[in-house]
Amino acid sequence: MVWIPGGMFTMGSNDHYAEEAPAHRVKVDGFWMDQSTVTNRDFAKFVGETGYVTFCERDPDPSMYPGANAEMLKAASVVFVKPSGPVDLRNPHLWWHFIRGANWRAPQGPGSHINDRMDHPVVHVAWEDVQAYAKWAGKKLPTEAEWEFAARGGIEGREFAWGDELVPSAGHLANTWQGQFPWQNLSEDGFEGTSPVGIYPQNEFGLFDMIGNVWEWTVDWYSPKHTEDKPKACCIPKNPRGAMEDESYDPRQPLKIPRKVMKGGSHLCAPNYCKRYRPSARMAQPIDTSTSHLGFRCIVRGER
Repeated sequence: MVWIPGGMFTMGSNDHYAEEAPAHRVKVDGFWMDQSTVTNRDFAKFVGETGYVTFCERDPDPSMYPGANAEMLKAASVVFVKPSGPVDLRNPHLWWHFIRGANWRAPQGPGSHINDRMDHPVVHVAWEDVQAYAKWAGKKLPTEAEWEFAARGGIEGREFAWGDELVPSAGHLANTWQGQFPWQNLSEDGFEGTSPVGIYPQNEFGLFDMIGNVWEWTVDWYSPKHTEDKPKACCIPKNPRGAMEDESYDPRQPLKIPRKVMKGGSHLCAPNYCKRYRPSARMAQPIDTSTSHLGFRCIVRGER
C-alpha cells in the first residue's frame, strides 16, 4: 500500500458527462491505498484460505426474483464479446452477454482460465464479494472522493490523470481502447482485454492503473449528479459521501436495486464511446451484478 496524504481538491467536472457535475471543492483525510487493483493471485489466496464462493458462482434464489426468466437464474456473469463489425452504439446488448459459467476463474466463460493472468485484476466480483475480501484483508473500500483524489495524484486541473493529452508523445499511459468500439480493437497500447497490473507508469502518489484496465468499485451509493455538500461559512466539506441508500435491498424490485459508484474507466473506454478514462468520470453499477471489466482496490484509513 502507499500513503495518500489527503488534502483539498475540486471533485467532479462541469465539462463532460452530466453525472460528473457539479464540480465542487472537498477535503479528504490521508489514508493508505493498495498500489494496484486486487489481482487474481490476491483473490485466489483469499478464496483458498476462506473457501469463499462469489456471487456469480451461485444460482440465484428463484423466490427472490419472481417472474424472472429461468435462464437468467443460473450462475452467470456479464462478459464483453466483441462483435464482428459495426453495430448500433445505442444497444449495449450487442456486445454485453450474460454467460453461464463466467466467473473470476473463467473470465470469458467456460473453457477460459486465468493461468496466465494471475497478475491481472480480478474481475466478475459483485459488491458483496469485494466487501468480503476487504473484511478478510482488514481493509475497506474507498469513497468516491478518496478514489478521485488519489487518481489525480495531488495535481489539479488536468484532463487525464497524467496531463491534458490522452496519448502524449511518450506513448500510451493506460490500458484503454484504440479503434472503433466495440468491433475494432487496434491494441496500440499492447493489450486487448485486461493487462497485468503495474505495466503503465505510476501517478504522483505511486499508484498504478488508476485510469483504464478495469473499473473500480467504491463504497458510495450512486446518484445521477454529485450530491454536493453545501459549504458551511467556515469550511469546505470534508470526507464527503455519496447519495445515501439503505444497505439492504429487495431484488424482487429490480428497478430499485441500489447502485454503487464505479470509477476509473476500463480497457473498453474509447474515444468514440464512453470517454470515461478520466479521474472525474463515474458510472453506476448495480450491487448484484458482476462484469468482465470491473475490479477493485482497498484502503486503510488512519495515521501514517
